[in-house]
Amino acid sequence: MKRLLAALALLAASACAPSGGDAPVLTVTKSTDITAPASRVWDIVKDFDALNRWHPAVAKDEIVEGKNNVVGAVRVLTLGDGGTIKEKLLGYDANGRSLKYSILEGVLPVSSYESTLTVEESGANASKVTWSGNFKRKDTGATPAAGADDATATSTMESVYQAGLDNLKKMAEGQ
Repeated sequence: MKRLLAALALLAASACAPSGGDAPVLTVTKSTDITAPASRVWDIVKDFDALNRWHPAVAKDEIVEGKNNVVGAVRVLTLGDGGTIKEKLLGYDANGRSLKYSILEGVLPVSSYESTLTVEESGANASKVTWSGNFKRKDTGATPAAGADDATATSTMESVYQAGLDNLKKMAEGQ
């Protein structure tokens, strides 16, 4: 009986202990207003295989599985420093000017990452682009390594989104 109680106590204690997958889900959302029709802005961002055309950090964007803009397509992004990110298209809505994707693997300090990019009309010659993502830090352990914590994951994604949106605004507004 004592062994049974000890085993139950051990089982209860291990069930209450934090596990490696208990890292919180983090969210980043960045938006920008652009003085250009939503159709023009969408034309710039609509192709899943063209992030390199408008995001300054991406040197190359190549579809390695499936077809461009078809759910299930997988792309590999090569960054200017040679790092890579493999992403999968989860949703594509040309009429709603929106695409959703996940990161399968890569150099960014995130895991369980899903993101949506949406272009909305906000006037005759105005649009709003919103880029948002939900993710966990890459190191999901109870005590993440330096540079692999929640703050690093969040600030990295904020920087990625902001750099892309800033350049998109310049391109769409013809600056």
